[in-house]
Amino acid sequence: MHIPPFDNGNKAIIDIDDGRVPLNYFNIVKLKKGQAFEYTVPGYETCIVPATGTVDVDVEGEAFPAVGNRTLDVWDGEPEGVYVPVAAKARLVAASDEAEVFIAGARHDTTLDPFVVRADEIDLVQYGSDDTKTHRKIKHILGTKYHDRVGRLLVSELFTVGQGGWSGFPPHKHDTDRLPDESRHDETYNFRFKPAKGFGIQLVQREDGKVGDAYHIVDGSTIVLDKGFHPCVVAPGYEMYYFTILGGLSQRSLVQYFQPDHAWQIETIPGIKDMIAKFK
Repeated sequence: MHIPPFDNGNKAIIDIDDGRVPLNYFNIVKLKKGQAFEYTVPGYETCIVPATGTVDVDVEGEAFPAVGNRTLDVWDGEPEGVYVPVAAKARLVAASDEAEVFIAGARHDTTLDPFVVRADEIDLVQYGSDDTKTHRKIKHILGTKYHDRVGRLLVSELFTVGQGGWSGFPPHKHDTDRLPDESRHDETYNFRFKPAKGFGIQLVQREDGKVGDAYHIVDGSTIVLDKGFHPCVVAPGYEMYYFTILGGLSQRSLVQYFQPDHAWQIETIPGIKDMIAKFK
């Protein structure tokens, strides 16, 4: 469930057909200026999102120049991304001195067309409150506005607002296809903290009513979620970010099932219903 930060050498952290989250793919690519990285992922559509730095992207001969505008960290500006169709060959070249790039993927079997998402096209949602300890901001890179252009992949960046607080609350899950009440979506996170020495806790309760597991997450931690209710929390004094990959089994729209004991708080957390709708 928890993969501590490590130097992955530009090799997939979550590769195709992963036994835990087979619907997801995830790689982190680090480049110096002028360095190139090429990849193709059979059976998976992907999205290139610079965490920091700028890259020039080519997808099967179609150019998308100067993608990404953040320098210091993921809090330094708005995200951008390039959608890469199933099994397409993508090439990225660092245009800045350094670039750290997330590559998110979801299993799919239809080849669509590549496209770029610029900073002014990000779908922003902010909800929760300081009083309820749930204040956060979501930046959808591949959100609902691209349902007609993407197969099964949802890609977002989630930020806690302020220092300390809960995210993914009330506890929810999406591990079983039983529509219209719940959809099966595998999920992968990569966390960052500000300041970087911050930390948090990822909770996973696999069976309702039984004690679950807690994972100590730090800057660079990856979490894979195959099943269970999964809220997380950041320690006081720190801000938390997590890059989020969702891959649907039978549909792209995410239908979350909220833990019945805590679902009443959907009525008390400001704006949460708008957040839920944005994933559908």
